[in-house]
Amino acid sequence: SPSLPGLLQVVKQCVRVPVFVMIRPRGGDFLYSDREVEVMKADIRLAKLHGADGLVFGALTEDGRIDTELCTALLAVCRPLPVTFHRAFDMVHDPLVALETLISLGFERVLTSGCDSSALEGLSLIKRLAEQAKGRIVVVPGGGITERNLQRILEGSTASEFHCSARSARDSGMKFRNPNVAMGASFSAPEYSIKVADVAKVRTLNAIAKNIL
Repeated sequence: SPSLPGLLQVVKQCVRVPVFVMIRPRGGDFLYSDREVEVMKADIRLAKLHGADGLVFGALTEDGRIDTELCTALLAVCRPLPVTFHRAFDMVHDPLVALETLISLGFERVLTSGCDSSALEGLSLIKRLAEQAKGRIVVVPGGGITERNLQRILEGSTASEFHCSARSARDSGMKFRNPNVAMGASFSAPEYSIKVADVAKVRTLNAIAKNIL
C-alpha cells in the first residue's frame, strides 16, 4: 500500500498494542506474479523500518496449496518479527495438510474462518485445526465475528485469540455531494459513508472475551 509508512507511523504514535501490518499488494486471489512479490518484499522492509511489530500475509499455488517457496522467501525478509498467515488459508485445497505446512514454515499464527463464509459457519473446522495444532501455531478465528456470536465462537473453537473489524458506518462530513460519480468498482462502499473502528464495539467484544478466556 502506497500509504503504508504514513499510516504505520501515525498508528504507532497513537496506540500501545502491537501493530501487525498486512502485506497484500492487491485484492483478488493469492497467486502472485514476480513483480507483485517484489512489491511485497519492499512493503515488508518499509513496515519493519517504520516500527511494525509483526507482519501478515498469505500466498498460494495455483492448485490451492500453501506456496512454500514464496512464503519461505517472504518469511526470511520478515524475520525476526512474528508472522501471521491470513485468510488465504480459507482458499486451500486441504486445510489440515496446509496447517502442518504453516507450522513447518514457522508461522506464529493463522487467521481462518474455518474455510467457510464466516467463523460461525466454519466453527467445527476451526476447533479441529486448534486441536491438531496442539499449541504449535495459534489458530485465530476471524470472519463475521460480532458481539452476538463471539461467545459461541470462542467456546466452540477453544481459541484464545480472535479477529474482527468491529466497525460501524459513519456518514461523511461532505456537504457538497456528486451523486453521479463513484470512485471505483460498483460493489465498493458508497462515497459518502466511512467505515470506522467502533470503540463501544471493541470494549464490548473485549469484555465478552475476558469473561470467557
